[in-house]
Amino acid sequence: MRAEERSEISMLKKEKMNLLKIIDKKNEEKISLQSEVTKLRKTLAEEYLRYLSERDARKILIADLNELRYQREDMSLAQSPGIWGEDPVKLTVALKMARQDLARTQMELNTMKANFGDVVPRRDFEMQEKTNKDLQEQLDSLRDDYKEVCKEHEMLLQLHMSTLKERDQYHSELQEIQRTSTPRPDWAKCEDVVAGGPDRWHMLAEGKNSDQLVDVLLEEIGVGLLQEKDFFPGLGYEESIPPFLRFEGVVENKKPTKKDVINLLKDAWKERLAEEQKEKFQDFFLNFLERRFGPADAMAWAYTIFENIKLFRSNEVMSQFYAVLMGKWNESVYIKQKETVTQLLKEMTNVDSQNEGLLTMEQLSTVLKSTFPFKKEEKIQELMEAGGWHPSSSNADLLNYHSLFAEDEEGQSRPFVQQLWEQYLDEKDDYLQELKQELGLELREKVTLPKVREALMTIDPKLDKQTLNSYLSQAFQLPVTELPEEAEEKTEDIVIQLQTALERLQMADIRRMGPREQEPVS
Repeated sequence: MRAEERSEISMLKKEKMNLLKIIDKKNEEKISLQSEVTKLRKTLAEEYLRYLSERDARKILIADLNELRYQREDMSLAQSPGIWGEDPVKLTVALKMARQDLARTQMELNTMKANFGDVVPRRDFEMQEKTNKDLQEQLDSLRDDYKEVCKEHEMLLQLHMSTLKERDQYHSELQEIQRTSTPRPDWAKCEDVVAGGPDRWHMLAEGKNSDQLVDVLLEEIGVGLLQEKDFFPGLGYEESIPPFLRFEGVVENKKPTKKDVINLLKDAWKERLAEEQKEKFQDFFLNFLERRFGPADAMAWAYTIFENIKLFRSNEVMSQFYAVLMGKWNESVYIKQKETVTQLLKEMTNVDSQNEGLLTMEQLSTVLKSTFPFKKEEKIQELMEAGGWHPSSSNADLLNYHSLFAEDEEGQSRPFVQQLWEQYLDEKDDYLQELKQELGLELREKVTLPKVREALMTIDPKLDKQTLNSYLSQAFQLPVTELPEEAEEKTEDIVIQLQTALERLQMADIRRMGPREQEPVS
C-alpha cells in the first residue's frame, strides 16, 4: 500500500510540476501577447493620427479644388466669346503642382507647430530670465536676513530669560527686605550726641549712606571707649595670633591721636616700599615698630595701632593697612593702586605743556581714556564727574588736576581717587564673576587647574603667561616654579573648591589685560 501511495504521490508531484510549467508558459504567452497588444495600440494610435492628418489634407485639397473650379468658371464667363481660354492640360498640370506645393507646405507647417509650439520669443525669455535672477537675489538676501533675525531672536530669548531670572531674584530680595527691614533711622538725632555738635556731624555724614554712617557712629563711640583704656590684655603666644600681637600680660595704651596713627602708617608704607628683600608683612610691621620705638615699647604700639586701625574703618589709610596686615589683601593691591594714581598724575603732567597745573575737560577725558583703555564710557563719565565735570560744563573749562590727588589731614583722598578705587573693586568683582560663569560651576564644587587656566584665557585672551601663572599661583597656593605646564598629565590632579579659589583671587591684584573677544552682532 505504501509503495502504491508513494508512486501515486510521485505521479501527482510530476503532474504538478508539469502544470506549473504550463502555467509559466501561459504567463509568458500572456505577457508576450500583452506587449504585442501594447505595440498594436501604439501603432493604431499613430495610424489614426496619420489618418486624421490625411483627412484634413484631403479636405483642404477638395476646398482648393472647388475654389479653382469656381475661379475657372468665373474666368470663362468673364471672357469674351471671340477669345479662346487657357489650355486645360496646362491648367491641370499647374493644379497638380500647386497641390504638391500645398501638401509640402502643410507638412512643414505641421512640423513647425510640433517642434516650436512651446517656444517663446527670445525677448520674452530674456526678460523672464532677468526677472528670475532678480527674484533669486532677493530670495538669497531674505534668507540671510532671516538667519540674522533668527540669531538675534535667540540672543534676545537668552537675554529675556536672564532678565526674568534677575527680576525674580530682585523680587525675592525685595520681599525679604520688606519683611525684615526696619524704619530708616533719623540720623539728625546724632547731632547733639557726637562731640563737636551739628557742624562736625554734618561734616562726618556728608556723602555717606546708612551703612557708612553706622561705621562713623561706631567709630565715634569706639574712640571714647578706646581713650578710656589705659592697658590692653595680651592675646598670648598661640599660632592663631599674629606675630605682632603675641604677648602675655598687659601692654600700655599709648593713646595717640588719629593723625599720629595715620602718619605712622604712611611712614611704614614708605619704608616697606623701599625694602629690597621683602619679609612677611606682619613681621615687617613688628620690626618697623621696634626700629621706631625700641623693643621695649614696640608691642605696646603694635596693640595700640591695631586697635585704632580696627576701629576706624571709614578711614582710607587705616582700612587699607588693616586689610593688608590681616591678610585680607595682598600688599600688591595697595602698591598697584598707588602706582596707578602716580602714573595718572604723570600723564596729566605730560599733557600740561605750559606747566600751569591746569587741564581742560577734554584733555582730562583724553588722558583717562588713554590710561584706562578698557573702561566703558560710563565709567570714564563717573571719573569726570568725580573730578568736577557736570553736564553744563564746557570742554574748554579748566581744571586744577593736582587738586584731584590731594589728601586731607587724615589721609583721605579726594572723590576722584576714591571713585578710581571703587571702580577697581567693582571691575575685580565683575572679572571674578565672569570667571565663575565661564567655569559653569557652583561655589561648593571642585575645579581643576587646567579648567581655571582655560577659563582665564577665554575671558581675558590678552593675558600674558607671567600674569596667568601669578593668578594660578594665588588661586591654588602653589609657587610659580611648581606650576605644571599645560601638556603635563598631572595638572588634572590639582583641584580646589571654586569658592576658595575665588576668595584667594579676591585678595590679589586682579585686573583685565585686554578686551574679551566676542562674536559679531548685526
